[in-house]
Parts: sequence; C-alpha cells; structure tokens
Amino acid sequence: MSGRTMRWQVLLFVSVSSLGTVFGQVAYSIPEEMSKGSVVGNIAQDLGINVKRLKSGKARIYTEDNGKYVELNKDRGVLLVRERIDRETLCGQTTPCALHLQITLEDPIEFYTVTVEINDINDNAPSFKKDEIKFRISESAVTGAKFVLERAMDPDVGVNGLQSYSLQPTDSFNLKLQNQQDGSKKVEMVLQKHLDREAQQHLSLILTAADGGEPQLSGTMILENPMELFRITIEITDINDNAPSFASSEKRFEISESAIIGSKFVLEKAIDADIGTNGLQSYSLNPTNNFALKLENQADGSKKVEMILQKPLDREQDQHILLLLTALDGGQPRMSGTMQITVNVLDANDNAPVFTKPVYKATITENSPAGTSVITVRASDKDGGSNGEISYAISNSKRRLSDLFQIDRKTGEVIVIGQIDYEKTKLFQIDIEATDNGGLSDSSKILLDVTDVNDNSPQLKILSKSDAILEDSPESTVIAMLSVNDPDSDRNGEFGRAGSQNVLIMDPSSTGTMQRIQSEKSILDEPDSPLEVRINITSQMAQYIFITCYFS
Repeated sequence: MSGRTMRWQVLLFVSVSSLGTVFGQVAYSIPEEMSKGSVVGNIAQDLGINVKRLKSGKARIYTEDNGKYVELNKDRGVLLVRERIDRETLCGQTTPCALHLQITLEDPIEFYTVTVEINDINDNAPSFKKDEIKFRISESAVTGAKFVLERAMDPDVGVNGLQSYSLQPTDSFNLKLQNQQDGSKKVEMVLQKHLDREAQQHLSLILTAADGGEPQLSGTMILENPMELFRITIEITDINDNAPSFASSEKRFEISESAIIGSKFVLEKAIDADIGTNGLQSYSLNPTNNFALKLENQADGSKKVEMILQKPLDREQDQHILLLLTALDGGQPRMSGTMQITVNVLDANDNAPVFTKPVYKATITENSPAGTSVITVRASDKDGGSNGEISYAISNSKRRLSDLFQIDRKTGEVIVIGQIDYEKTKLFQIDIEATDNGGLSDSSKILLDVTDVNDNSPQLKILSKSDAILEDSPESTVIAMLSVNDPDSDRNGEFGRAGSQNVLIMDPSSTGTMQRIQSEKSILDEPDSPLEVRINITSQMAQYIFITCYFS
C-alpha cells in the first residue's frame, strides 16, 4: 500500500478443558482503509488449526454489530476484509479501535476469540465548519484585545490528528493558543498593533490548521475585517455619542371614531447604540388631548410602547390628528429622537346586521347523525367593506345546546353535533347572533321541533293479579291489572295486545296505561291444571309478560 504502513500483530492463547472443548484467542492489528479482499491474518496457521478442520468443523464467524467488515475464507484458512474499514466511522475519537469476533467449530466444539485492532492512517485533513469568518472591529480597539477563532476539527487520532495553527500575515495580529481541559486548544487572535481605518479599510488573513501525519495535511480559513461597520468597545468607557432613533420617521394609524376609551395601539420602539445611562431612558407624547402614553417593561430589558385612547374621537371635529413621539436618553447633554404619528379618524360602523326573520322554524328527526344540516340562517349589513362582514354564533349559554348544535360562523348553517333524543327534549329554542367586524349585532332564534322515532319498547308492570281462581268462574272474570307505558309519541307509542291459549284476553274497553286481563270464556272448559298465560304487548318493538293462575 503506497503511503501507508501496514503492521500485523498476532497474539495467541489456547486452552484445552477436561471436557474436550478447546478455547483460544488471537489478535491482529491492521491499518484502516484496506481494500476489499485484503488478508487480515492466517487464522488456521495462527491458531494451529488444519484447513480441512475448518470445513469439517463447519467453522463459523460471529460478531456483535460489525460483521460486515471481516469474513472467514475456509478454503484458505484466512480472515479477509469484507468491506473497506473507516476507523473514524467505526470508532470516532475512541482509541484503541477494534473489531471483536468469535470463531466456532463443531465435533468437537471449539471456541476462538479474534480481536482485530484498526490503526489510524492520516486520511483526513483538519477542517473548519466555515470556509470564511468575518469580524467587525473598531479602530479604537486597544492593543491586546482578543478575538476567539473557530477551532478546526480532525477525525484522525494521535499524531495524525490536529497538531498546530498558524496565522498569516502577522502585521496587526498574532495567534494565541490555550490548552483546554478536554484536550483541545482555545484559538485566539490578539491585536498587537493599533488599527487605522483611514490607512487600510480591509485586512485579509489566513488561519492554517495542520496535523502531524505523513504527508502533513492542512486546512485554511480566510478572515476578512471590514472595520467601518460595527463598533466593538473593549475596556473603554462609553460616551453619549449616539442619540435614540426610530427605524421609521412616521407612523400612520386609521382609527374609528367609535373606538372605546382604553383602546391600545402599539408604537415602534426606539433604539440607542449607547448603553447604561447614556442609552434610551424615556418617551414622551404630545399633544395629549386624545391619547396618553403607556410604557411596559419587557423580559429583554426593553420597553413596550403603547398609545392609549383616553378621550372619544370625533371625525366631524378632527379628521386627522398629528402627534409627536419623542425618545430620550439619560446622558449629558440629553439627546433625543422623534417620530411623527398621524391618526386618520374613520367613520363609525353605524349599521348593525339584520336577520331575514325574527324567528326561524325547522324540524329534525331524533337520532339524526352528526353533520346533519338543520337550517341555514341569513343576515345582511348595509355597511360596506369589513364593517359589512358578518359572523354567526349560537348565543345560548346552556352547555347542552353547544353539545348538540353548531353554527358555521361564515355561512350561518346549523348542523347536528350531538345525540338528539325526543324523549328528553321535544322542542329546542336556539338563540343566534349575527355580528359585524365593528361589534354591532342582531339576534334571532330558531324553534326546532324534534320528530319522534320508534326507539323505545313498551314497558309492562303487573299491578295486581289473582293467584287462584274458581273453576266455574264466568266469562270476563278479571284475572290481573297491568300498567303499560311506551315513552314514544303518537303512533310510535301505540300498542296492540293479545293473550294466549284463547283463555285470557285484555279487556277491549281498557284505555290508557291501565289494562285489565280477563277470561275470554268459561274457566270450566280448561283442564284441571295451572293456567299460564303470555300477554304480548306490541308496538314495533314487542314486550311479553307471563301470568300464571291456579284453579281452586
């Protein structure tokens, strides 16, 4: 291998147990990046195993999670590189880097442990995350000022890893390296000569990082320094040489004359390059006829600036209001910056939405699935633009209604979203509201009749009965009294009735929920045995009841 040094190291340990099981271990040392098919080691020779034994013993190789890198050639008795090995991918900065394998044979069982150490080669150059870095340094920076540079990275280890840095040219800066606890080096560029922007506006330097391998590899970073754009003050007391300023010289608001007292309008914050008492300290707003100023401290130390309406606006009196916002610092002398505020007073939204009907009526079948459309309501607004845009809402405060119905804010369509039960509620009153963007509104209501479906079966209950009856009891003898109830309405709550054995019938003259059970013919016609009767009460859902009587 050109440019690379390959070294094989073989360590062998063999033990034979009393049960005939053989254990042994061998270690190899190879460089990374060997080509596929390269010989790692003669495993048969190094373990003293006949090549034929590898075949007869069905030699197998086992690995933990890196079996793709090495394979066993049983015909030659050697370990081969199965796939090119990149030490940096396999182990990163960990040393030593090794593959751990196990070879087993059968009849008799033999176990051999194989360790393949992967040695680093100088196949990576030092590199920086960025190709270029820029500094903006004031020409007033003092000599000795330090500027931290980005450290280079080298995946290689040992002498092949990162070893040194150099900086060129060194007219204005030199390089300082400082060892860190993690073994890396802190890289600093130190100012050793005063900068003169008028003499030279730009400086270009090259930072080089080099490793210690053979051949030596290196990486570079270009440092450009336009010094006129950003001032960095180092160990120099600030002076009040900057006034507060706004990004915009003018701010415009359009506010309706119907705006309520206390309405807030956020203003742009000023900025001041100075710090401490020389920085931004306060604001003022003039005149203060209609608006007052409110300042609120923020988490970042700045102030939120708001203009608060404290007097109603009258467009007929003042269509435009001019204000001046002033930002002040605390230096001596005090410096300030201003921004003009123009308030255009808009005509009020003086037309409310109007529903097409004061009351809407609709019907819905109980148990209608979610998404069923109930009705679509409509409202109109004479105002134009955004003032004429309407949104709909259900205004009932009862939670049950909000669980059952929902209205589309834009279209006014009311749909079912819950379970409607006629037996619980037969009529809903849904109060609705239409509101425009100015806050004006109109109200209406929907009277929703629920249509019953036959979803309940009759309920039967024996109120009283005769446990014993005389054999010679005449026709129409009352045997029992029943209570019959069906929660459904109209025809869904109607029920038929029938007896059994043509002995007992329900009295046709019985009405309502009270039903009499009586004999249809003389009891003497029946056998001398207990009489069991099934009473069948039916709507579309049947219920049965059994009545047992004894002769006496």
